[in-house]
Amino acid sequence: MALLALCSAYIQGPLTKLFDFNGALAEMDHFGLRPTLFFAIAVIIFELAMSAAILSGFFRWAAALALGIFTLLATALALRFWELPPGMERTMAMNGFFEHLGLAGAFLLVAWHDLRSKMRL
Repeated sequence: MALLALCSAYIQGPLTKLFDFNGALAEMDHFGLRPTLFFAIAVIIFELAMSAAILSGFFRWAAALALGIFTLLATALALRFWELPPGMERTMAMNGFFEHLGLAGAFLLVAWHDLRSKMRL
């Protein structure tokens, strides 16, 4: 259940993008990711595939590291709180930024735990 909770945003996000593909394209455009079609499809496939790998245990450590790195990159791209003027918007972006750092740390722990358990065999 904990792994499902950890992966929930990486399941919900791509499903939302699939059901509103124009919104997914607009999101990629908003963040300057071009070609937008390529990035929208790549993000959907990547997030669902890595979540499936984590939940199934198939190369869990690699999938967790991949989602951790992805989270750090996406966070640095989307939540640049330091560029915002003081106020509510900056505070919300800062909170989101550090929450996502926590997610990346959780993925690192999953990878470490999975690798450690494999070395004991």
